[in-house]
Amino acid sequence: MRILISNDDGYFAPGLAVLAATLKAHDHEVTVVAPERDRSGASNSLTLDRPLMVRQTPAGFHYVNGTPTDCVHLAVTGLLPILPDMVISGINHGANMGDDTVYSGTVAAATEGFLLGIPSVAVSLANLQSENFHTAADFVADLVQRFAAQPFPEHVLLNVNVPDIASEQIAGVEVTRLGRRHKAQDTVKTVNPRNQTMYWVGAAGAAQDAGPGTDFHAVAHDKISITPLQLDLTRYVQMRLVEDWLSR
Repeated sequence: MRILISNDDGYFAPGLAVLAATLKAHDHEVTVVAPERDRSGASNSLTLDRPLMVRQTPAGFHYVNGTPTDCVHLAVTGLLPILPDMVISGINHGANMGDDTVYSGTVAAATEGFLLGIPSVAVSLANLQSENFHTAADFVADLVQRFAAQPFPEHVLLNVNVPDIASEQIAGVEVTRLGRRHKAQDTVKTVNPRNQTMYWVGAAGAAQDAGPGTDFHAVAHDKISITPLQLDLTRYVQMRLVEDWLSR
């Protein structure tokens, strides 16, 4: 399998290195194209106001002075001579569950692959301390083997969250829906040495909709969560309501 790997933590992130090494050990052809710095929270942004540069590390990783979406877009539309069979984004430091998926650069990189017609997976280790990268990497390797042996019958975008525990402690795998969080914590206001007011975006809120069937619930019970995602934002049930409202 030809696999394109990206992330939002940057090309130097240990989760990226563990994932690339694990997939190479399974004889997959791996190309890494990742941001030159941490771009967490970049969502699906493309850089359109300046040119981008692609550089390469001694280890062969490519890095781009742009967003995760830029990385996958450049790789698929011009950098790679042959299209990859899969795009995998991660392994992210910290979970991407519930509302996180809207902001996540990790999910965005996978989304770009999906939009360009390639089966794509975003994978996150659900703990900011992120110690058990091999647990997530080994699961992704198994997932890739499944894709190779039995291709998924439809165009697919998967969001995977893995508990930060050893592989032997994983209680199973569950296909889930996205949960929901409470609203974010208040913005943090500080004053710099020049007496200027500075603002930090508040931390994400606690899980609110986290019952059985959600990604939050699965990970809390030591299960790997897999959520199929879609990109059609149309709220079909309101189409007739809007038509009626406009006709009054």
